[in-house]
Amino acid sequence: MKIGDKVRFLSESGGGVIAGFQGKNIVLVEDEDGFQIPTPINDVIQVIDDDYSTGKVVGSTLPKPTSVKNALTSSAPDDEEEPIDDDPSTKEITFRTPAEERKGGNLLSCYLAFVPMDMKDMTHTRFESYFVNDSNYYVRFTYLSAEGNSWKLKSSMEVEPNTKEFIEEFGKEDLNDLGHVAIQLLSYKRDKSFMLKPTIDVQFRIDTVKFYKLHTFQENDFFELPALLYTIVENDKVTRPLVVDSKQLKEEMYQKEPKDHIEVTKADEKENDTYVRRYNARKQTGNPFQLKHRGDEDIVVVDLHAHELLDTTTGMSAIDILNFQLQKFRDTLQQYKDKKGQRIVFIHGKGEGVLRRALINDLNYRYKKYQYQDASFQEYGYGATQVTIR
Repeated sequence: MKIGDKVRFLSESGGGVIAGFQGKNIVLVEDEDGFQIPTPINDVIQVIDDDYSTGKVVGSTLPKPTSVKNALTSSAPDDEEEPIDDDPSTKEITFRTPAEERKGGNLLSCYLAFVPMDMKDMTHTRFESYFVNDSNYYVRFTYLSAEGNSWKLKSSMEVEPNTKEFIEEFGKEDLNDLGHVAIQLLSYKRDKSFMLKPTIDVQFRIDTVKFYKLHTFQENDFFELPALLYTIVENDKVTRPLVVDSKQLKEEMYQKEPKDHIEVTKADEKENDTYVRRYNARKQTGNPFQLKHRGDEDIVVVDLHAHELLDTTTGMSAIDILNFQLQKFRDTLQQYKDKKGQRIVFIHGKGEGVLRRALINDLNYRYKKYQYQDASFQEYGYGATQVTIR
């Protein structure tokens, strides 16, 4: 293939003329309206007339993978180098905002929490489960449920310091899967030295009857609503596992009662230069826990209409505007790439579908792991697409 060849799309109707190349496997297909659509080279095929829906195919049906390089290099003179894909949006952002730390947070405390979604209807309410990291450490955890003699992985993720992370929503019909669960933890800090914590592996027998009783769910420092908390580790002390070591149990029986408060050692003070205060839900002071999962109020909405993005389009061609809209789309996905579960609605309008087709093409080939669907018609009309970060 070379510039000027007429092609049609394999995955959908329509086509155009090859206007150029991007990298080694992307061609720019210019349609009748002058828009250049970036398309994988193996998703187009050359035709010999102007009717792209019935055009006759030249040569074989698909370019062979081994001939892609030859097809690209043959369109340029020998003394010209292949174009370099220098798109800044494809480069990974390595900068991380330093995690805020609180005084006393160097003692590891983590909890498994269950929160009813409707306290007024305990008979039919559904529940949300969370992992609470009440420490200055990053924690990577796995959450498993027992299936006879084997185990099933329910969730695995990294939780930032002093943060609670949504795990899943479930109903009472799913309680049988929670009878026997296990949590495994690995804790560390980024970009600074820290005291090494041992890995943790604990198991719980969860009394599913508690989910039918209102008094089971108590006020706490982590949620506005009452919650059922299971302690995994608290102030560096691991909760008692299902299988109890008799020697360890004997030692614990002869230990003195713990003090009502934990003193922060000088080593802990030295380890951190600055702290933020622990959040107090009743007094509304300190640093509140960051909630990683909410309902529809956490949907990010981006309007890609030109009049919303630009003060003026004077002097800009249609292809200039389309490229600007595509760049805004890519910049937004780059901004939220680390927020798994984040939903973003892109409003592109109905029109002739050129912008939507360009977005879908990017999602199919540049952002394959992201899930997308038409956004709610009642809220955004027909011209919007919702993308979920995975």
